[in-house]
Amino acid sequence: MKKFVMAALGGTLAGVVATTQFVGPLLAQEQTKSSSVYEQLDLFGDIFERIRAQYVEEVDEGELIEAAINGMLTSLDPHSSYLSPDDAADMRVQTRGEFGGLGIEVTQEEGFVKVVSPIDGTPAEEAGIEAGDFITHVDGESVLGLTLDEAVEMMRGPVGSEIIITVVREADPEPFDVSIIRDTIKLTAVRTRLEGDTVVLRVTTFNDQTFPNLQEGLAEQVEAAGGMENVNGIVLDLRNNPGGLLTQAIKVSDAFLEQGEIVSTRGRDLVDGERYNAESYVEGDLSDGKPLVVLINGGSASASEIVAGALQDHRRAIVVGTKSFGKGSVQTVMPLRGDGAMRLTTARYYTPSGRSIQALGVSPDIVVEQPRRAPEAEEDEDAATPRTRTEADLRGSLDNDSLTEDEIRQIEEDRAKAEAAAKLREDDYQLAYAIDILKGLSALGSQD
Repeated sequence: MKKFVMAALGGTLAGVVATTQFVGPLLAQEQTKSSSVYEQLDLFGDIFERIRAQYVEEVDEGELIEAAINGMLTSLDPHSSYLSPDDAADMRVQTRGEFGGLGIEVTQEEGFVKVVSPIDGTPAEEAGIEAGDFITHVDGESVLGLTLDEAVEMMRGPVGSEIIITVVREADPEPFDVSIIRDTIKLTAVRTRLEGDTVVLRVTTFNDQTFPNLQEGLAEQVEAAGGMENVNGIVLDLRNNPGGLLTQAIKVSDAFLEQGEIVSTRGRDLVDGERYNAESYVEGDLSDGKPLVVLINGGSASASEIVAGALQDHRRAIVVGTKSFGKGSVQTVMPLRGDGAMRLTTARYYTPSGRSIQALGVSPDIVVEQPRRAPEAEEDEDAATPRTRTEADLRGSLDNDSLTEDEIRQIEEDRAKAEAAAKLREDDYQLAYAIDILKGLSALGSQD
């Protein structure tokens, strides 16, 4: 520790000496730098005036300045941008959980619009849009060369109107068109249900309603199961969740952690870093320590990755699925004059172990791909597989006299649960896999 302090002090003293000895040249450099900046601003003014005076058509000066501002911001990274007054108002509405559109979260990659994830129950999801799809054309017009905001603006339109988007998908050799009818998007932040003895918490977004919905939904399902003692575990489904509010991600993580760091953020200036710990919002573990499986995929981004990373690092959950999207940066929305706003990347976030997932994503503990659905075969009653006959079907077969009626009923109920689980594997293999893990953990626990 003493060596560390001395080294720090030595660095400080050296800095003081250097400043004292070279104050003249440093001031000259700073003045030269400022002069260069002012020259560039003068250049911008000259170009602006020439466009206004000599462009082939008359231009809207306000739109020209907004475009320049947006160009400056979008040159930094895909998530920084200028929000016009209308866009800023739309963003505030989306945060509250209801807006008009297709129901997709998008980013930009190599000039094309890339789908981060479709939102559950929206026109885009129902039309078959998938995470990782590239949108190349909107109503026949190419989006190549447009900013992300410009491309998104092309996809907006009146509720009930049709839009045709051209999609390139990795698994398909040729681009294809998808017709979508725009609708009002009402986000249900958390959907909950019981699958056998497992509580499934499907978190679709992180808005103002996420944690209250999760807390209320978990309590309802535990009550429906007859108490927490009848629950074998919880599946937290974050697949195709594009993220949202950092505060909500922290609360959801806190709901399953007793203590410890959840996430930290670090900006350019280290003194501006923040650490967020468990018990800041939620006291204790809402699930009473029940086994937890977190489901993620390539559409799980931002706030979803914070939750998955925190629960994984604390070994509170088994993370199942495929690698997440890899958005490890924090955007701050700053209000500007005229009701507009600026979305600026101000920090990176780090999981409790100190890892940044920027561009790398969260790697699941168990990689489980979701099989693509094969085209449904036409129903043919004659080709239907006949039910297998068993001993019980034989005329005059003996009854089982070693079991009571209650025991036989229990066996039949267990068999029905197993058949339901098999059906779930056909509908959602990843979720069925997660539930099987919890069943296995529960069986091991019951043998202790």
